[in-house]
Amino acid sequence: MGSTSEIKLPKSELYLEMDLLRFTTAGSVDDGKSTLIGRLLYDSKSIFEDQYEAIKSSSEKRGDEYVNLALLTDGLRAEREQGITIDVAYRYFSTPKRKFIIADAPGHIQYTRNMVTAASTANVALILIDARKGVIEQTMRHTYISTLLKIPHIIVCINKMDLVDYKEDVFNKIKTAYEKFVSKLGPVDLEFIPLSALKGDNVVDKSKKMSWYKGKTLLDLLENLDIKNDTNLKDVRFPVQYVIRPMSHDHHDYRGYAGRIASGIMKKGDDVMILPSGNRTKIKSIDTAEGELYEAFAPMSITVTLEDQLDVSRGDMIVKADKLPLITQDLEVMICWLTEKKLQLNGKYVLKHTNKEVRCVVKEINHKVNISTLENIDDKAVGLNDIAKITLKTTAPVAADKYNLNRITGSLILIDEVTHVTVGAGMII
Repeated sequence: MGSTSEIKLPKSELYLEMDLLRFTTAGSVDDGKSTLIGRLLYDSKSIFEDQYEAIKSSSEKRGDEYVNLALLTDGLRAEREQGITIDVAYRYFSTPKRKFIIADAPGHIQYTRNMVTAASTANVALILIDARKGVIEQTMRHTYISTLLKIPHIIVCINKMDLVDYKEDVFNKIKTAYEKFVSKLGPVDLEFIPLSALKGDNVVDKSKKMSWYKGKTLLDLLENLDIKNDTNLKDVRFPVQYVIRPMSHDHHDYRGYAGRIASGIMKKGDDVMILPSGNRTKIKSIDTAEGELYEAFAPMSITVTLEDQLDVSRGDMIVKADKLPLITQDLEVMICWLTEKKLQLNGKYVLKHTNKEVRCVVKEINHKVNISTLENIDDKAVGLNDIAKITLKTTAPVAADKYNLNRITGSLILIDEVTHVTVGAGMII
């Protein structure tokens, strides 16, 4: 290692993750989220024949009049019995153009926390609306959470168009009502698609019954959506996950720092700073299982070696000195509360930020958010599924960014010190 002849540019397969699109589905109960995913998988030929035969058999036993494609994602027994989605169901598929990870989130209000989990890493949110019902409270709730979590793209799927005779005016009324609501949330990258998940209209194949719609099908839109700007490639953030010391004969003095690049581009020879110590050094090498690289970028997993022997541990962060994160012990956070045990003012919690854990105390509960009206309410009782603005004080400095600048270094979770249960998911503001 180390000679110029051994340094290789990233191979094409290392770019594959840039062609991976993560999307989540959200909507009210019975809006057709699971059916839409099932149709997407079936029509894109992403399921095997035996899987199709299994759900066909299950549909017949349930007395369904058609093959219930929702059974592809409704994996829990309780879900199948009730015909709803309770847990977050993840599915993977690919087309010649792109790989996909789908997170099918539940629609009930009491499962808002599951939707937050599903949406936290998504590039795209599919917001489903029943064409018969239009924009309802859950539509607004899921849209607010999507914008709060800074999901870069929102595709509004106006579903069950077959039940309103595929009428263009129904689609336009819902589109207008949704645009009026979302205008309160600031700029959002929006697309609207009229479709029928049950019949397959505009999911993978263009609908012949909605010739008035000139846009793309859902799959076509997902395949061609530009996501290259979704990753922050300006600000170098490399949270150290593990220190590698082989202590072998061939690598006796090797000391590498492994992790996943949260944002930015790292190059051999770059001047970098270690946080929180503030020590400066240069990148000696960037190593992967494929060999040494000249440069690497988010979200690649790499091992970095440094020119100087410094004390660098798990939870430290390697950054460029000219673009530093905020280094602070005082954090203002929008928190989504994930447990029935209420958030305690002056309560002590473990705060996990990237790979770093510190203790913290809740100094202030500023306000809760009424997700339906978007109004701030003076209510200090923060319970399950509530979203509130709070102020935290940590026992040690944290190197963080605002969430709207970096979704990884701008996010955190709170853990109960006694039960070790994750009780809150937060966005640093």
